[in-house]
Amino acid sequence: MSTTSPSRTAGPTVRLAVVVAGLVGVGFSLRTLMASLPPLEPALRTDLGLSGAEIGVLTTVPVLCMGLFAPVAARVGHRFGAGRVVAAAVALVVVGNLLRGLGDLTWPLFLGTLVAGVGIALAGTLMPGLVKGFFPPHRTGLATGLTMFAMMGGAGVASAVTVPVADALGSWPLSLGLWGVVAALGLVAWLPVARIAHRRHVATDRPQTASGRLPWRSATALLVAAFMACQSVQFYSSLAWLAPTYVDEHWTPAGSGLLLALFTGAQLVSGLVGPWLTDKVRDERVLLLAACASGLAGELGIWLAPTAAPWVWALLLGIGQGAAFALGLVLLVRYAVDAAASARFTAMCFLLCYTTAAVGPTALGAVRDATGTDRWIWAVLVAVMVPQVASALALRPDRTKVS
Repeated sequence: MSTTSPSRTAGPTVRLAVVVAGLVGVGFSLRTLMASLPPLEPALRTDLGLSGAEIGVLTTVPVLCMGLFAPVAARVGHRFGAGRVVAAAVALVVVGNLLRGLGDLTWPLFLGTLVAGVGIALAGTLMPGLVKGFFPPHRTGLATGLTMFAMMGGAGVASAVTVPVADALGSWPLSLGLWGVVAALGLVAWLPVARIAHRRHVATDRPQTASGRLPWRSATALLVAAFMACQSVQFYSSLAWLAPTYVDEHWTPAGSGLLLALFTGAQLVSGLVGPWLTDKVRDERVLLLAACASGLAGELGIWLAPTAAPWVWALLLGIGQGAAFALGLVLLVRYAVDAAASARFTAMCFLLCYTTAAVGPTALGAVRDATGTDRWIWAVLVAVMVPQVASALALRPDRTKVS
């Protein structure tokens, strides 16, 4: 089996362009499932009689899958090849989204969310290792940023157009199901990458060790996991409850969907620029703390004065959350000694951070049901920022890498 560096064997520039197109195509479909649902909350409450906690579950299921299936993704990626497993994962995303479009019934909505959640988990876990394998160290930040740009772009488009499309079609299930067609296009873009990865023996496609152990004893890995766990709790809770917060402030569903689109759209910029800057700075803590500060400002604004400057709060929140998440993905590459270590590192971090984050939307939905207001959701998210800042401060550039 070849041990040649993947960054050299990836072929000419045109081949790397195919890889970038595949990363973007897959990335675009990894957040539409979750971002398309919150603007439809009034319809879900009216047509299906769902409570706030039950709607929170629909956001929680994919997040929980991303945690629980992360170690599985690492193992099957090693066994069958990361590129091919990502292709199968995107196929699950297609099926899950199409299931949600079957009709205004509860079971296809929840089953489709579960099926697509498993696909999102498998693809999301393996992609950082593929970036590590395909791109040289001085380009991993940019490659990660492009993937993040696509992910947040998909979320932004989904949050903005889901309600108008539902109105135009006269059916919110059909509006949800259309994201399966979008995911199918992403699968088409990925298939050439899967063939390249298999043919060139990308590092994450090789079995790394007999045990495939995750780096539980690495203090660096635990710190990155803590940072990403706090960020994920805030991101998915914001994704689930930003639009409903402003519906309760007497905004229309379409208007609150546009506010959510600004939140996700801001991440397009910060999610691309943040990783790009890591290629140019030595100490990532400067960028990590700047991202935390922006997110905290947005959360404080929504908590204390939601109607004073809602577009500003959504913008600050999106900038902070987008940069923090993208920088976390860069850390999964930068703090790993090679692509094999990055795959195990990512699996461990995703297991910890997403299982933790999974309680966020549902727990905060229960808080909303108990208090009758969304204001306390944002107070809790402000508190979660404290350990995120503490873990960011500890991530010095000279920390021992994960091996």
